[in-house]
Amino acid sequence: MSDEKRRGLRIVLLAGAVALAVALFLAIGPPQLLAKSETPDFCASCHIHESQYEAWFHQGAHRRKACVDCHLPNENMPAHYAWKSIDGMKDVVLFNAGHVPDDIRITEHGRKVVQANCIRCHESTVEMIDQERNCTDCHRRIMHKRSGGLETQ
Repeated sequence: MSDEKRRGLRIVLLAGAVALAVALFLAIGPPQLLAKSETPDFCASCHIHESQYEAWFHQGAHRRKACVDCHLPNENMPAHYAWKSIDGMKDVVLFNAGHVPDDIRITEHGRKVVQANCIRCHESTVEMIDQERNCTDCHRRIMHKRSGGLETQ
């Protein structure tokens, strides 16, 4: 194995260990910390997602959903908490390092998770349509930047 591959593997293992430690801390740490970390107020507390939070808050029907309902895998608990830890740590690192992009874009993985959650929640409505097409292709106003009357950056 080359040095570059070993280094990459060490980084992945370290990131996985940190994510696992965070997940365990949330699960067995201070009471209510895990529940609080699932709320939109918690997600917006570090100001990385301020404009997304504002757009969600004024959006309508999906305003009753938490960020994690759409943006984290919800088909099984281990995947949910693994990705919660990974995404949360990524946001913490970006915020504290001062590398938060002005224009936050969803990743390809995130897009797949959101699509799966749209289908999961609206299963009876979408069972007769092409589920390979992204829901947001037609439902553009569901995306944070185009929700309600807001047009955020």
